[in-house]
Amino acid sequence: QVQLVESGGGLVQAGASLRLSCAASGRTFSTNAMGWFRQAPGKERELVASVSLNGGLTYYTESVKGRFAISRDNAKNTLFLQMSSLKPEDTALYYCAVSHYSYPSSPRDFDYWGQGTQVTVSS
Repeated sequence: QVQLVESGGGLVQAGASLRLSCAASGRTFSTNAMGWFRQAPGKERELVASVSLNGGLTYYTESVKGRFAISRDNAKNTLFLQMSSLKPEDTALYYCAVSHYSYPSSPRDFDYWGQGTQVTVSS
């Protein structure tokens, strides 16, 4: 089992920045890629960004490219998402997740999930 705890969400105005963190514990040696998802009310869960085990490969959904940056600190078992130039449409519950795959591409490729941290962006 891997336990994931997100933090860093909040209520901000459009144009602001936030940094989300996700602390992993438990059988972290079994993790490979990690990712951030988000889900807004009435919408499907969306993969926002993912990062490979060594941090060398990243993926971003089109709407956040150039604004968000994913990174990880394996020594501290922590995943980050730096979010800049936030927009109201970024409002959602943000989840971190871990996968045993190298290049996961959908929610079903991820094995463990956190409880989420709310990000609300006002206009």
